[in-house]
Amino acid sequence: MSKFIKGLELCESFFNEYALPIIQQYYPDLKFTAGLLGYGSDVLGYDDSVSTDHMWGPRFYLFLSDCDISLKDELMRLFETNLPYEYKGFSVNYSKPDPNDHGVRHAEFINTGNVFPLIWIYTIEEFIGEYLGRKPSNVYEWLSVSEHRLLGFTSGKLFVDMLNLSKIRNEISFYPYDVMLYLIASQWAMIAEEQAFVKRCSDCNDDLGSRIVCTRIAERLMRLCFLYERKYAPYSKWFGTGFRQLQIDNEINNELVTAISENTIEGREKHIVSAQVLVAKLHNNSHITDKIDVCVQKYFGRDIDVIFADKFAEKVKDKISDLVLKEYPHIGSLSQVGNFVELSDNPLFIDNIQQLYKYPN
Repeated sequence: MSKFIKGLELCESFFNEYALPIIQQYYPDLKFTAGLLGYGSDVLGYDDSVSTDHMWGPRFYLFLSDCDISLKDELMRLFETNLPYEYKGFSVNYSKPDPNDHGVRHAEFINTGNVFPLIWIYTIEEFIGEYLGRKPSNVYEWLSVSEHRLLGFTSGKLFVDMLNLSKIRNEISFYPYDVMLYLIASQWAMIAEEQAFVKRCSDCNDDLGSRIVCTRIAERLMRLCFLYERKYAPYSKWFGTGFRQLQIDNEINNELVTAISENTIEGREKHIVSAQVLVAKLHNNSHITDKIDVCVQKYFGRDIDVIFADKFAEKVKDKISDLVLKEYPHIGSLSQVGNFVELSDNPLFIDNIQQLYKYPN
């Protein structure tokens, strides 16, 4: 078995040692961009030895201008006939796409014939259309494009960038300010809706319901941390991994882990409220709004501790300049609904998703 190497490092050295010389030999004047971005744990730097079982290995995207995209088939032929069979112990050849498994391809070692490599050739516009659906240009498109795909598009690395794809990546490296504010307000508002239920469910002998609500609030607090750090959040497989890499007080993570692990309602309530206090302090440190007092209080006289998260939602909403978005219900985005990828991650549904943000007639 080959010694594991991070996919991004593997792909960059593979491109520079083998693919780039082929391009330079046959098309020395060609202007292009190449790199690793889009799908895959290796793009995010989360890959490990388990990741190597499919759609992982020496691979890259090659972007051509509109006037040069006609060279696509010829370039693929050159790669198929000139690339090595393996690189650093990993196969360069891959199976045909599996029609029963979303087109997944697996490494297949060969020693004769042409290789069938993991290389994709697009114009930049073609790739944006296929991967993102479109480059978002207004607040409603921003709320409709998959957050995980925005992360994938802006992550990884460009090995060569003659076509200035980096400019587009920089332009959409994070949400516009109004969109960020709306998403922050939405998360606080949804926390506020359930802030009393961790204790109330337990008081009604519904311990399972209490745990579910506690976990849901924990996830929303985590999403707030991504927003305050101005980082896109990955989808559920890598959500916790990405969260641990944020530059935030580690005590937030500790309080969340303790809260969702607690078997007593006293401990569960204490730690999930403490986590809210810490994220509220993160809010104040962001200077998005004037400082908001953070204190634990009883919920309208009941024996339930809250910080009244709704005041954070209202203060943030006041800072939104887009008048329609400012008054729209705090529903956030579909990307903030865990494991909703069949809809939120499919570029074909962007126009449908945008309808969520238009008032009914």
